[in-house]
Amino acid sequence: MKTIRSSLVALVATLAVVVSGWQATSPGVGPASLREAIAADPEAHARERRAAEVKARFEQAVVMLHAREHDHAVAALHRVLELAPTMPEAHVNMGYALLGLGQARAARDFFNGAIELRAMQANAYYGLALALEADRDLRGALGAMRTYLHLSRAEDPHRTKARAALWEWELALSGGRADDGGKAK
Repeated sequence: MKTIRSSLVALVATLAVVVSGWQATSPGVGPASLREAIAADPEAHARERRAAEVKARFEQAVVMLHAREHDHAVAALHRVLELAPTMPEAHVNMGYALLGLGQARAARDFFNGAIELRAMQANAYYGLALALEADRDLRGALGAMRTYLHLSRAEDPHRTKARAALWEWELALSGGRADDGGKAK
């Protein structure tokens, strides 16, 4: 069943990329002719094509992440990062894809890269916390998750999981004792 689902998801994502590419290069789209548009400003045309491919590949990667097809997401994100190496969202999603493949250290590097590009990228801190937890660095995970909670919006649905993770990590670091606020009985 998983093979059928993953094949279907891959097919849909591939069709989306192919159709978007076809529409952008079809005769009759845009100015009088595509050749005239390219001749008028070839650099602008190249930028537009690059932006269209980045968008299509990024959307494809998001679909793959949601389908838990992490290896396909990595492939799509690799291309996105070739074309747009300073896109923090691509770094974050690559981190999540690598976490899904069990590659926590590599994921940590991508989350850190996203943070270097955009320090306020809240979901990068959440992912970094998960990667640090996987590497058994609970103190680092606590710091990253606290930063996520500080930066994230109040309505963010992941805040509940973040608070639960903090509680678990604090409990583990305290040797399994619940924090009694310094009031031992």
